[in-house]
Amino acid sequence: MRNSIIMDYKHIHFIGIGGIGMSGIASILRDNRGVTVSGSDIKNSHLLDSLRERGINVFLGHRPENIAGADLVVYSSAISSDNAEFAEAKRRNIALIKRAECLAELMKDKAAITISGSHGKTTTTSLVTHMLIQAGFAPTAAIGGIVKNWNNNIYLGESRYFVAEADESDGTFLKYEPLYSILTNIDYEHLDYYKDYASIIKVFRQFMEKTKEGGCLIACADDFNIKRILADFRKPFITFGLNKGCDVSASKIEQNGFVSKFDCLYRDKFLGRFTLSIPGIHNISNSLAVIALGQKLGIDEETIHKSLLTYKGAERRLEIKGESREYLIIDDYAHHPTEIKATLDAARKIAEHKSYKRIIAVFQPHRFSRTKFLLDEFSESFEQADYLIITDIYAASEVPIAGVNAGNLYDKIKQKGKKNIEFVKREDIVIRVLDIATSGDLIITLGAGDIGKLTDELSFRLVRKN
Repeated sequence: MRNSIIMDYKHIHFIGIGGIGMSGIASILRDNRGVTVSGSDIKNSHLLDSLRERGINVFLGHRPENIAGADLVVYSSAISSDNAEFAEAKRRNIALIKRAECLAELMKDKAAITISGSHGKTTTTSLVTHMLIQAGFAPTAAIGGIVKNWNNNIYLGESRYFVAEADESDGTFLKYEPLYSILTNIDYEHLDYYKDYASIIKVFRQFMEKTKEGGCLIACADDFNIKRILADFRKPFITFGLNKGCDVSASKIEQNGFVSKFDCLYRDKFLGRFTLSIPGIHNISNSLAVIALGQKLGIDEETIHKSLLTYKGAERRLEIKGESREYLIIDDYAHHPTEIKATLDAARKIAEHKSYKRIIAVFQPHRFSRTKFLLDEFSESFEQADYLIITDIYAASEVPIAGVNAGNLYDKIKQKGKKNIEFVKREDIVIRVLDIATSGDLIITLGAGDIGKLTDELSFRLVRKN
């Protein structure tokens, strides 16, 4: 196994270093590999502050002079070819690679464990990492969210194991060559890049085939598309899922507020009754993948039990932002119809367990393309919300699409018969929620943009003052 060529570079510059994936890789290079690292981003954030604390030189704004001294430039998918730093690197003939290529190089000399799927990647990746830490495996990990157990999106270990969240959004996850790979699901997503469902299924099939000889694929057989691919898949694999017939399965499920309990079978072997300290039936499924990996790696059941019990979750994944007898305020990253349904189903179970009477959901659509392509699916995702507030689309890196706006979604949901729904400008949301909130409400913000920032003020006004 050859060493990574990344180590041949002395100074690596990241364009868009404030992204959750980019910041993680930059931190690993700085802390674990001793490389000089710099980077730039458009606006300040707590992630940039963390990078500065690590001794990384971070610039605000993109300017040609920022890449001075760099012999390699890494860029995110959000960076276009007319970016000032990208163009300058091209002009100077400085090597340019995408984020995923950089991560792939970091994993070249490691036993890589990659986790992909349309949904559930961050939770599953961080739970895998937590289990390996508990088992003494000392992994290095790059995760697409801040994990509460160690308050970071990376973990720096000294062993041969490297855990990585494999983002499928632009196909670059095919650069990875994992020894173990986990696939949670395949859904209708990232249509701005893939154009059709057949292309999405094709690229996930290719990801499954990337699993190295001597390793193993761990895949969710509850997913129709995955099950269909597995029918003629020739490499070793283990299936997990909530339905019968999976190698690793769950039964006798209890959902008690933010805690779930279930019996787990590995083929014909009863592994015991597990307690998972995060809510949602979808997270029980994610945890089955982790249990399957633990079995494959020879981790004892007691350690796996402890891992699920002591895992604290990731930020913006059904995260409690404030709680009192009168109100419960939750923030979640859900931005796809399937994720919204799963999150609101979990919120309903929480509300029932904790005797909250009503769910007020505030949704910020993420990307014009996703809103356009999945409009029908979005319109059927909010059944569990008793009161729904829709706000403007968060563009991310996209240019607005003519005729696509949050009003389209509002109208579509109204047509489906939803009565308690309104459109509210983002700057007016806190005032509006305060106006309609009554004792016994569970208030949840949904979206991958900046909607979660409102929960701190809502918590202060509704919970901490009471």
